[in-house]
Amino acid sequence: MGVRAEHPQALIDSIQYSCDYRGAHLPPAPYSIVKQVGGRGMYSFCMCPGGVIAPCATSSGEVVTNGWSPSKRDQATANSGIVIELKLEDFKLFARFGALAGMEFQKSIEQKAWQLAGQTQRVPAQRMVDFTQNKISSNIPKTSYAPGTTSVEMGQVFPGFLTQILREGFIEFGKSMRGYLTNEAILHAPESRTSSPVRIPRDAETLEHVQIKGLYPCGEGAGYAGGIISAAIDGEKCALKIGELLKP
Repeated sequence: MGVRAEHPQALIDSIQYSCDYRGAHLPPAPYSIVKQVGGRGMYSFCMCPGGVIAPCATSSGEVVTNGWSPSKRDQATANSGIVIELKLEDFKLFARFGALAGMEFQKSIEQKAWQLAGQTQRVPAQRMVDFTQNKISSNIPKTSYAPGTTSVEMGQVFPGFLTQILREGFIEFGKSMRGYLTNEAILHAPESRTSSPVRIPRDAETLEHVQIKGLYPCGEGAGYAGGIISAAIDGEKCALKIGELLKP
């Protein structure tokens, strides 16, 4: 659970390539960063160089962000999900929902963000340094998120423990990537669909569903991956298991 952070691509290029001008022979620079903050992992996810932030809600009364890059990666901005590891104890307030407690936790944040941003597909947004200083941004520039943004103090969107970890984590990110912690960067909330909050059970050895023969839960939707590459790898693992079963 976290936010999607957008920087000017030229700034990320400058940080990653240590030069003022990338030129035509270097691709738009990506980045990958991981920190341990307050005993939890905080990391970049689905980083999109030369990309845009997209609305990805699946129901009314919620907002969700994600990101993508066109094939040429030629947009003026770079964005990445910046997310925090969650634990079962985080879902205590939703324990009455049983196995769906994580889903209800996720839903509560998506719905609150929708309300705070104006009950449209606009999303809560805040400049990165302002966020670390608990200060509402006086203005938000136009970002790649087409439906638009509403200036909000992000502490209203997330539970307090997540807000604190995000604030501390961005400061740590700035120490590792000089220039990353800047008010040129705009945070959009929430980034909440990195992986499924519900895991469909499967046998650890055969990868087949524990009750339904011939069903092989895999990838993000089943709760066994957290991104395009890990989903592809998990799908390949399941395909190999099925292949073994079908051998004459």
